[in-house]
Amino acid sequence: MASLPTFRDLPPLPGSIVVDDAKSPSDVPVQTPRAPNPFLALSEGRAVFEFGAFYASRAYLSTLPKGDGHSVMVLPGFMATNSSTAPMRGLLKSLGYDAHGWDSGRNVRVNEELVKKLEDQIDRLFEESGRKISLIGWSLGGVLARELAKLRPEKIRLVMSLGSPITDDRAHTNASRLFEFFNGDEPEEIRDGQFRGLDIAPPVPTTSVMTKTDGVVHWRGSVQDPDKASGAPTENIRVFASHLGLGVNPSVMITIADRLAQPEGEWAPFKAPTYQRWMFPKLDESWGIPGL
Repeated sequence: MASLPTFRDLPPLPGSIVVDDAKSPSDVPVQTPRAPNPFLALSEGRAVFEFGAFYASRAYLSTLPKGDGHSVMVLPGFMATNSSTAPMRGLLKSLGYDAHGWDSGRNVRVNEELVKKLEDQIDRLFEESGRKISLIGWSLGGVLARELAKLRPEKIRLVMSLGSPITDDRAHTNASRLFEFFNGDEPEEIRDGQFRGLDIAPPVPTTSVMTKTDGVVHWRGSVQDPDKASGAPTENIRVFASHLGLGVNPSVMITIADRLAQPEGEWAPFKAPTYQRWMFPKLDESWGIPGL
């Protein structure tokens, strides 16, 4: 009897970064981790225009695919609070989701206490609804969301990270010094093997949203390598956005609504309608994005 195809036997998903295993290591270009260009960091103020675009397009966004009422937990970025994700959560509620912020105040210290508190919140939401929940994390919040999904995979429906540094090398972000000021070189979770292998996806469907003009986290640090999946599908989606605007950018909201609206257990790769494709520049099927 023929064996069933494994995840690795399937064709690559659109938008995935694909490694040519036929090449020798010397044939694959090695990119030195680096933070975004200082000019991009200085131009992050453009997020105010994305905030304006969110409210200008609010009527249209309310017509996005409706949800099935399952719980969605949204985690803010480094140094941010629930107020930063309030517009997104408001939209999700209007689309029919049971949207929640996190119960952990400002996202500064990544320690045992924080992880335990987040695990408890996931457990509570799961028990109250009796259904798996979705996690959306912005920047550092996305890193936490992915690691929480590794700890509670049986309770997580899918994970989306927005401009998150999903790599163990902090050289990809220009916020590394500030992070280490509050957390030290090795946060508590790194002991016992947790929070290592950040580039390994959790064993649930995972989407990484990135922008090549990110001024805080270099886009290369947000690329999910499908060869580092954990048996569940992964995808990378590129948008036109700033880092600080990812939580309100209309194209990101379109992506989130599309991903969340999928029936549980029927995940399929993101495919924008023809009239929206200009918002989502394609990723090359190699290590990189066209034009580099």
